[in-house]
Amino acid sequence: MNYRHAFHAGNFADLVKHAALLRLLDALQADRAPLRIIDTHAGSGLYDLRGPEAQRSGEAQAGVMRMMAATDRPGALDDLAQAVTAANDGAAEPWLYPGSPWLIARALRPGDTYLACEMQPQEHARLTDVVGGRSGVSTLCGDGFAEAAKALDPRARNLVLVDPPFEKADDYDRIAVLASEALALAPGTTFLIWLPLKDLETFDAFLRDLEDACEPAPLLVVEARMRPLGDPMKMNGCALVLIHPPEGLTPSLQAAADWVTAAEAGGQAKVWSLG
Repeated sequence: MNYRHAFHAGNFADLVKHAALLRLLDALQADRAPLRIIDTHAGSGLYDLRGPEAQRSGEAQAGVMRMMAATDRPGALDDLAQAVTAANDGAAEPWLYPGSPWLIARALRPGDTYLACEMQPQEHARLTDVVGGRSGVSTLCGDGFAEAAKALDPRARNLVLVDPPFEKADDYDRIAVLASEALALAPGTTFLIWLPLKDLETFDAFLRDLEDACEPAPLLVVEARMRPLGDPMKMNGCALVLIHPPEGLTPSLQAAADWVTAAEAGGQAKVWSLG
């Protein structure tokens, strides 16, 4: 696998995903039950926006840099902006972008636990350096799809974060299989699934398969389309699918996606329920 998230760290899709993640964590932690979080594709946890990968792509400029400089930023992005500021020790211009592991580890309460899976040894080594010493955190160098269901805690509220690179043809199928396995073992498990939006046929087929695999669990879909879904060779936007979402998330998810997609003429966002 050649994918490295460092090329894409802090881009528009990260803003949508991480704003949703922080809002979701806040909602789940409103319950006093311990929270068990499993991250199937954790990455390295913290990304240098001055590094050659980020500089080569330039994607952070239209993402986190725009967000941090904005005067019209919605409240739905405030938690993420505060986390970015904290990751940069209060620096006016961010040069580090916190990935999901950093955000999750920082949010854990006593009794909460987090398993971060990362298959690439170099990325896993960096991940361990970033969050490995945090209380309640463990990391695993391995296939998160294969490990996630086994790591569920039936005594806790479970959250599974799925964000694969989609370099393999079976990534979509493996998400549906994992969701089915996890819900059979722990029926109340919440999922936050990220995926690229390229063409409508691939997106619709995935939603149909996921709905079948998860029935009767409710699904909440967030679409952030930066351009029409006409070219399957381009990333035309991104989507999130939440399984067993807590109530009350829709307004903040809509506000975050609206602001992100407003950066492109013709961009559009919508949040809708399925199942």
